[in-house]
Amino acid sequence: MIPYQYVTLRVVPRVDREEFINVGVVLFADAVDYLAAGFHLDADRLRAFSPGVDLEAIADSLTVVEDVCRGVTGRGRPSLSSPGRRFGWLAAPRSTMVQPGPRHGGLTDDPAAALDQLLTCLVRPATLGHA
Repeated sequence: MIPYQYVTLRVVPRVDREEFINVGVVLFADAVDYLAAGFHLDADRLRAFSPGVDLEAIADSLTVVEDVCRGVTGRGRPSLSSPGRRFGWLAAPRSTMVQPGPRHGGLTDDPAAALDQLLTCLVRPATLGHA
């Protein structure tokens, strides 16, 4: 089993209200140098939650997260040599509209599958079904 850490990315339109909607997950597995992020932006839900929310700014912030995961530097992105240092930068608290939640951990045989499962559990809208 491969240990991993993850943070949930949250949109916090008004920091003073401390209300948020989960929009992504960043997962880091040091043993296999895996660092990746996944997102799901539900524009209707975000607009209902916060009319006038800047969806383009949110998407731009998430693009930066993806770039940092891949080690892309420049244009305001940090120059960090290892996936662990990049995860630390991404997981650091900040008071912007897109914020990381607390760090959590787990074990998996497949970090990419764990990322997808976390996205399903924590970010993607629940599907209503009848048995």
